[in-house]
Amino acid sequence: MKNNKITGTPIKIKNLEIAQHDFPDPLKWKDAKKACTELGEGWRMPTKDELNILYKNKKKIGGFEGGEYWSSTEGEMYGAWGQYFDDGFQANFEDNIKGTHSVRAVRSV
Repeated sequence: MKNNKITGTPIKIKNLEIAQHDFPDPLKWKDAKKACTELGEGWRMPTKDELNILYKNKKKIGGFEGGEYWSSTEGEMYGAWGQYFDDGFQANFEDNIKGTHSVRAVRSV
């Protein structure tokens, strides 16, 4: 499934292509992983380290909301890692795996 409303004109940084837009609504972690995969053509949720690349380049990429973004990296016991795009802090969202956060899809190039 191709979704130009999300991928738009991807931005390339290092070995990543980053979707131009976030998904329109915050998503639960499992739903976010599925939604990224359903974009097809290798799109996926970024790893914890890739998400940090997005944060460090957020002005160049553009379109980021403040707040929290999911990564695909699972926590050690439960939960999943995410990043606060206001200050760059990464955390294991242990209590929030059922909560909703913003998502930006990536793919390797």
